[in-house]
Amino acid sequence: MSQVRIVTDSTSDIPAELREALGIEMVPLKVLFGSESLRDAVDITADTFYDKLAQSPALPTTSQPSPAEFVEVYRRLSEPDGASILSIHLSSAFSGTYQSAQIARTMVEDSADVTLIDTKSASYGFGLLVVAAAEAARQGKSKEEIVQLVEELRQRKQVYFMVDTLEYLQKGGRIGKAAALVGSLLNIKPILSISEEGLVYSVDKVRGTKKALSRIGELLKQDFADTPVHLVFGYTKNKSDVSELQAQLEAAFQVKSVSYTQIGSVVGAHVGPGTIAVFAYPA
Repeated sequence: MSQVRIVTDSTSDIPAELREALGIEMVPLKVLFGSESLRDAVDITADTFYDKLAQSPALPTTSQPSPAEFVEVYRRLSEPDGASILSIHLSSAFSGTYQSAQIARTMVEDSADVTLIDTKSASYGFGLLVVAAAEAARQGKSKEEIVQLVEELRQRKQVYFMVDTLEYLQKGGRIGKAAALVGSLLNIKPILSISEEGLVYSVDKVRGTKKALSRIGELLKQDFADTPVHLVFGYTKNKSDVSELQAQLEAAFQVKSVSYTQIGSVVGAHVGPGTIAVFAYPA
């Protein structure tokens, strides 16, 4: 067993089978439908969430894990063999999850060696960092080596996503009502990314899905030119939603690997169904 254990939260959207295979510990955020509180990826699957969302009269809200939930995980992982813990999380600009982990670290600092990373990203934009860290831990790399690897990959990866409807961004306070109304009437598809500060921003606004998908390909060309890349496609309900984008990118790039991740309930509550994303990093 590696002497470095990897902890993340559920918004990393790492497929459960991959998480389990790599021994990644996941602390769930919660999604709330009225008074019903459900742990993301524990009490509710992504498929069930999107079905429930379609039937819900009101949009769900989300909440971060408590410090106590992190304390339990940190103590459990460190006690058997004194393993170091690397806890890698959602951008602190989106959620108090990172702050909860910070509080928990101070509560266990006498008995557990915990290092935190604020990835300034969301969904598989940091899930891929967590996976790389877990693979490095399995190879026996030190915590310092893994932290350096994560930081280098954080600087080199890219994420773009396109929402199907502006309703969820508007109700979550990301855009104003007027912008959402005009955008919907004109079939505007904003292409979004995440800034160095860990905030969502609009890279471009394109009219129609086909043009938006083509624009994502152009943006990735600017980012990676002729560099071989690994691609991970994110979808909400149907994997087939990403097939057109995948075909375009596979024709345009030297693609070393393709994989998929389903956008989970907490991230999905903020971007809405029909969102598609591409997470790219150099091979």
